[in-house]
Parts: sequence; C-alpha cells; structure tokens
Amino acid sequence: MAQYLVSGANRGIGLEFVRQLLDRGERVVAACRHTARATELNRLSGQFPGHLKILPLDVAEPRSIAGLVREIDMLELRIDVLINNAGVLTSGETFGEVDPKALGQAFATNAQGPFLLAQALAPRLTDAAKVVAISSGLGSIERATRFGTPSYNISKAALNMAMRMLGHALAERGIAVLALSPGWVRTDMGGAGAELAVEQSVSHMLAVIDALVFDVAKIGWFLDHNGERVPW
Repeated sequence: MAQYLVSGANRGIGLEFVRQLLDRGERVVAACRHTARATELNRLSGQFPGHLKILPLDVAEPRSIAGLVREIDMLELRIDVLINNAGVLTSGETFGEVDPKALGQAFATNAQGPFLLAQALAPRLTDAAKVVAISSGLGSIERATRFGTPSYNISKAALNMAMRMLGHALAERGIAVLALSPGWVRTDMGGAGAELAVEQSVSHMLAVIDALVFDVAKIGWFLDHNGERVPW
C-alpha cells in the first residue's frame, strides 16, 4: 500500500485518480482549494475510512504550499507518489487581447506551482518515489500549429521544463520524474466532445505511473497516457 498525494483532487482527472487509487487500496492525500465544497471527496472519505485525507491547497500560492507541507509534517506522512494535477485553462483568448493576469495565473498554477510543491515536499518523498505532473499535448512546441489557448499552452511547455529540472535535482535519490499527457479528456476543462472518458484516461495513466522506475536516460520524460513519447 503506497501513499499518494494528488493536487487538484476535487473534480475531473484529479478526482478520478483519487477514486481509482482508493478502489485498489492505496492511501491518498487529496489536496484542493476548497475542502468544504469538495462534496465527492468528503463522501469518499466516509467510504474509505483511514485511506483518504483531504487537505487545502492552492498551488498558485506559496503560502498555501507551505501550509500543506506543515500538515504533512504533522501527520508524519511519507509520500511515495506525488501527482501534480491542479491546472487552469483560460478559453477564448485571442491575439492582441491576452490578459497578463490570465497568463500569470496560468504560469503560477500550471508550472510554478507543481515545481514549488515538489521542491517543498522533497524531504517528505521516499527514496525511489515518483513525481508526476499532468501536462498536455498542447504544451508540445513541435506540435503547435495554430494560435490557441496561449496561456495554457505556454504554461504547460514551462511545466515540462520544470519536470526536467526536478528530475535532475532528485536523481541522486533515485526519484523518477515524469510529465504525463492525459489526452483529450471529457471533463469540465476538456469539454463534452473530447475523445476519452476520464475513467479510461486515468486508468491508462496509472498503468504508466505504476511502471515508472528511475532511469538516468529518462529523466523528466514527456509521455502520453499510453506511455508513448510526446515530442517537446
């Protein structure tokens, strides 16, 4: 039984990670901004007593990250797998009218937050732990063929570099670090017309995470939900 921490755990992909991990008997810390409003997480807490802890976290706020780390310290938890899932997407952006605040918020949530959270939790990661960030194929520079959702795309590209940097920083402890694309998933963010059901995407990603081991030749790799390389 491993100890997982999932950020952005109150809905969509994050919530499905929590569900599937609990179903297979793992212990989970589910972190989200508004714990009192996390109705489904609180229901799962009652369904899986002793296996789920719900803690507040806004990954865009360094003080919130510090507060989460203090909670983890007080609980004396050691994290085997950190899944950085929290993310934000601003739709409808057009060139010439991109809001600097939206761009800054996307960077703070999608790139800076996961990096700083992993850095802050590093002393609580077990040796040979795994650090995974839910990225996006939209963060692939090579695949960019049009102007669309720039705040999201730019911040996800930055996230991929952040994971590569973390991979090198944590390599001496044998900690594997991975950027993982979930595919186009039917969630509030992905929309009803997306290709993948959230259950399918998360099931595939968990298989990739389960198989992940530290390899100096694969530090900070960028893979899709089927475990295939995504071009930078």
